[in-house]
Amino acid sequence: MNKSFQSTVYVIFVIVTFVALAKSFMVYENPFDLYENPLVWIALIGFFAVVILKEIVNVMAINRARELQNQVDGVVPEEQEAWYAPLLRSWTKAKAIEEEEEIILDHNYDGIKELDNSLPPWWLYLFYATIFFAAVYLVRYHVVGDDNQFMEYEKEVAMAKAEINKFKATAKDLITAENVTLLTDEKDLKRGKAVFNLNCASCHVQDGGGSIGPNLTDEYWILGGGIKNVFTTISEGGRVGKGMIAWNKTLKADDIAKVASYVVAMQGTTPANPKAPEGEVWEEE
Repeated sequence: MNKSFQSTVYVIFVIVTFVALAKSFMVYENPFDLYENPLVWIALIGFFAVVILKEIVNVMAINRARELQNQVDGVVPEEQEAWYAPLLRSWTKAKAIEEEEEIILDHNYDGIKELDNSLPPWWLYLFYATIFFAAVYLVRYHVVGDDNQFMEYEKEVAMAKAEINKFKATAKDLITAENVTLLTDEKDLKRGKAVFNLNCASCHVQDGGGSIGPNLTDEYWILGGGIKNVFTTISEGGRVGKGMIAWNKTLKADDIAKVASYVVAMQGTTPANPKAPEGEVWEEE
């Protein structure tokens, strides 16, 4: 591969990775949350994988160049023993071919003889590990009487239910379609706009004028306007088969409330290319 081309691709990849990370930091409150934003981790893992791969390719290229130079110079390098070879010999108690007579077993099957070699170390130590595990398991579950997996599951489910009930009893910001309120704070609307541009603008356009999705700036609504209806539509999804997914599996309720408030705030604005009205005129009760 051409060195300049390789370097160019590498630089472009680094720039794209950092741009994606910067965008995630601007949009997400917890950019390193694996559930909320897995793309950050994918980008980081991909970045480090490319860096490591590039270094491996460079080392291979340097070694290959050295081999070619040795061929040109007529130099035959001495074969070096791998660093792990003595360790393997000590583990397996391997004998040289000249010394194999010492470990030949007495039996003979049609001229076929067997060497008394040691077991492979991986097999031997794995066998020791299974004995240790079996002893611990026997004592823990059949002598001491510790919880088995079924008992642990039931206890953890009970603890989780208790935590959920405690949270529901004390949480003031547990947002649902029933208790959601219209947010007007500039910080909340700014967050809603950022999430809208990242997830919704592909169908509704950034100014809300509509494209694949309906126009969000007029007074016509397909599934009802107002903060509660808009929150429900974003959370649960739109009409079946129309492409509007349920965002409650991707966005937190807090973010859905902010997006819904931003969408409501867009009503009455003037988009560049407004889509024709769809649905019915919505009047707040």
